[in-house]
Amino acid sequence: QLAGVKDFLGDHTNRLAGFTKELNGLASRYQELAEAENFDLEALWAARPGEVAPLLTRMKAAWVEGNPYYERVEGIVAGTPSLAEYDVILDAGSSAAEDPESAVPFDLTLPDGTELEQPGNLFNLTEGALWGTLPEQLGHPGTPADLDGDGKAEFGEVLPDPGLFLAASETFDKYAKELDAAGKEWDPTPSDAFTAIVVMVPTMSEYFGQWKVSRFVAGEGASSESFNVVSRLSDIRDILTGLEVIYEGVEPAIGQLDQAKAAQTGRELTDLRAYIAQLYEQEQSGKRFTAEQADTLGTEAQERATAIAGQVSQTAAELGVEIEQ
Repeated sequence: QLAGVKDFLGDHTNRLAGFTKELNGLASRYQELAEAENFDLEALWAARPGEVAPLLTRMKAAWVEGNPYYERVEGIVAGTPSLAEYDVILDAGSSAAEDPESAVPFDLTLPDGTELEQPGNLFNLTEGALWGTLPEQLGHPGTPADLDGDGKAEFGEVLPDPGLFLAASETFDKYAKELDAAGKEWDPTPSDAFTAIVVMVPTMSEYFGQWKVSRFVAGEGASSESFNVVSRLSDIRDILTGLEVIYEGVEPAIGQLDQAKAAQTGRELTDLRAYIAQLYEQEQSGKRFTAEQADTLGTEAQERATAIAGQVSQTAAELGVEIEQ
């Protein structure tokens, strides 16, 4: 019963495309303002703070609002072989400098003609540009500016490189629209659904590792250029939410074999999401987890996720459904 999975995907990719369209429009306006000051960002800030600060505030707010539109369907996209390349492009792919094997399949052409070879995924690029965490090999990391007027430039208070941000936002919009169109053409199969659960549920260690080195755990000593604005715990919760939607679609088939087993696996998946949600709520309430705690919590989450994936994999075999790895 997978029609609900397709509807869930389509609703979120449509919202994602709306977000990237807005972000690209804001980036174009920022490019125009910078061009008017000959791309001298210090001069831009001196001349137009009343225009620039609200514009960047809206860019950042749009980015934060848009993030869950993808995260809630990441399990579907990344776990479905015919859609998985979009996960590499939008959210998971590295830069060629980091790892050529997992690098994104696109280059970025800046307005001045500069080519950035396989620069990394588009959520990371736009986050890094807006909050000033991009590595130097991707260009100017941003010009510090006291955007909130409190007398100091704190984390995220930067004027991003306008050309880089415009090129990234244009490419982001292009691929978001492609994913939305691909989702409309997608006809989900039992193999797609079971594969997504088996492949994507047991990824907790990777996600907790990313959380551990982000600002949410490491603070000012964070080594990560991404996941510093929206907590990875929020992302994990959203990813598991989408995987629950998939499980609801396959649970009736599992129930034909063993109703009790189907219900148990569903409860364990819901409990895992609730476990992550509780950690996120604690973090939002001011609790700062240590690196050691992140490791311990990640190990527990991984063990629970591995058990769930094992149960679903076994059931898929009993039903004769192929799992594509």
